[in-house]
Amino acid sequence: MEYTYKYPRPAVTADCVVITKEAEPKVLLIQRGIDPYKGCWAFPGGFMNMDETTEQCAIRELEEETGLKISNLHQIGAYSKVDRDPRGRTITVAYLAIVDSPLDVKGQDDAANAAWFPINALPTLAFDHSDIMADAIKLLYNIQYLLYCQETDT
Repeated sequence: MEYTYKYPRPAVTADCVVITKEAEPKVLLIQRGIDPYKGCWAFPGGFMNMDETTEQCAIRELEEETGLKISNLHQIGAYSKVDRDPRGRTITVAYLAIVDSPLDVKGQDDAANAAWFPINALPTLAFDHSDIMADAIKLLYNIQYLLYCQETDT
């Protein structure tokens, strides 16, 4: 049985924020190869397929756009500002991946380029990715603090 709904449904995307554990952390960004925001920097991410979770989407999009394979993610949050995407009503779920140091990446799929940037010297970010970045940094520090507390308890 097929269902129809009288309510419009938004698109769902997932974004992956990859940050290094270095003393001066870096974040992985892709340069968008298509509109909207063509040429601007953003997190790897994209639209969710109907047969995947947002976490699976984030992992897939990261690999498709940069070649980087990651499996351990921490959910940063959901972002639903009405005007966050000029293509239409889109909700994203953002994830954080933490790596030891910058890994080899290459812009692929609809990413024109991929590169690592110091978190204190980021270019202007597309969409609402500056909001996501601020929350990702808070989560990173919370995770690091919890790991520090675990290490000092033993």
